[in-house]
Amino acid sequence: MAVVSPSETANRGRSDLIAYATLSLISIFCAVPFFWVLIASFDGNAQLFLHWPEQWTFANYVRVFTKEDGAKWLFNSLFVVGGATLLVMVLSGLGGYALSRTRAWWKLPFLYAILLIRVLPPTALVVPLYKFLLTLNNAEAAVLRPIFGSYARDIMRWTGFIDGYLGLILVLATMQLPLALWIMKTFFDGLPRDYEEAALMDGATLIQRIRRVLIPLALPGLAAAGLFAFMSAWGDFLLPLILLSSPELQTLPLGLFRAFLRINEIDYGLLTALAFIYLLPAVVAFGFARRFLVQTFSGGVKG
Repeated sequence: MAVVSPSETANRGRSDLIAYATLSLISIFCAVPFFWVLIASFDGNAQLFLHWPEQWTFANYVRVFTKEDGAKWLFNSLFVVGGATLLVMVLSGLGGYALSRTRAWWKLPFLYAILLIRVLPPTALVVPLYKFLLTLNNAEAAVLRPIFGSYARDIMRWTGFIDGYLGLILVLATMQLPLALWIMKTFFDGLPRDYEEAALMDGATLIQRIRRVLIPLALPGLAAAGLFAFMSAWGDFLLPLILLSSPELQTLPLGLFRAFLRINEIDYGLLTALAFIYLLPAVVAFGFARRFLVQTFSGGVKG
């Protein structure tokens, strides 16, 4: 058994102290902006610099949902990002399973090819993407206007490829799908085929195998892919800015941008309240997915 000298113990203690002190300083540096946002959102006289409020108030949050379009921005963001996340989870689950179980020479080149979509910067794809979606949007409008007349505009608000929910959902899902496919393909590679073969021996159909075997086993991977897609789409600013022009369709990032670019002066109370509301869904999604992943890994596969 090795004997540790007092000098080695002292050196190790000093190294640990320096490491913990460094991590503490970095944590404080990263936490101060979030602390300022939280404090200033309850301050009736919020300023650029951090100070303790003289009087705590919910007036900033009330203004967000009454005098501003905060409720509409929040609904638009949740609807668009939720739809894109759900689409990514379904397609990546099906595609990841197919790619994992398929033995073909083209599988690896195909995986690298779809990953190029994620490697390319979104700004390089904006112009061709916009022109392509504009062509689809004009074709859809030409079909809907003779049939629905004045109601075609309301239908296009939901199904339009430009200045509509559908187009933004499809584009956000397309941007997040390549990496989600890699996540699910790698996850299915680690799952043994014994469960599927046992279900097949018991006479289970394909739908039954998917519903009773594959989906419960794939929940951790789906949670990881869904969390990644939600976080990436929730923080996207460029695509909603390019594809949405109607004020009633704009999302929370665009609302924050509008609040920051006030003509007279920046309303820091309103801005921080919007920022805190913008943080909450991402924090809740992360907490839910983390707990779900732990619960599934600890007992989901065993059951």
